[in-house]
Amino acid sequence: MNAIDRGGERKFDGGRLGPGVLVLVVGPSGAGKDTLIAYARERLAGRADICFARRRITRAVDATENHIAVDDDAFARAVAEGRYPLHWRANGLSYALGEEIVKEIAGGRIVVANGSRATIAEARLRFQNVKVVHVTAPPEVLAARIAARGRESGEEVLARLAREPMLAAPPELRILNVDAVDAAGERLAAFLRGL
Repeated sequence: MNAIDRGGERKFDGGRLGPGVLVLVVGPSGAGKDTLIAYARERLAGRADICFARRRITRAVDATENHIAVDDDAFARAVAEGRYPLHWRANGLSYALGEEIVKEIAGGRIVVANGSRATIAEARLRFQNVKVVHVTAPPEVLAARIAARGRESGEEVLARLAREPMLAAPPELRILNVDAVDAAGERLAAFLRGL
């Protein structure tokens, strides 16, 4: 999928983006995906061949994730204009990877992104090389972590945990994130170093 500039709009011509690698870090809410991504970003700061995507989310910026807040109307316009190479809805919000990753992937870089299990198949259609890292934790750990964010009620936390889509194929790396951050984070960093 190659990007074409059409009067300031980015459209994709139907081919698959490459030759770089898109690493989707997926898993249930509360698994610690953002924490592990932040750990890997810090450890791999000197690697010019690895970059970390900032998602667009229809949620205000907070301390739990370094994302770009977009309102619903702007998000819908960007989707209609074909500006997001990958987008999805989950937990009542819209998420997307921004068009800047197109250049990184085209340049052969590794792009690491917090993704969604439900969008892996779509990612494989849009990108030549997709690697999946599945991060998870026991249900009681997930519930405690989600509740600690303070963004959802107890019922909303349970509803999040009930939406646990299965992976259609085994991931390239599975991380059970129950130990210290550096233990699980180093597994992710080591995986990225080896790509």
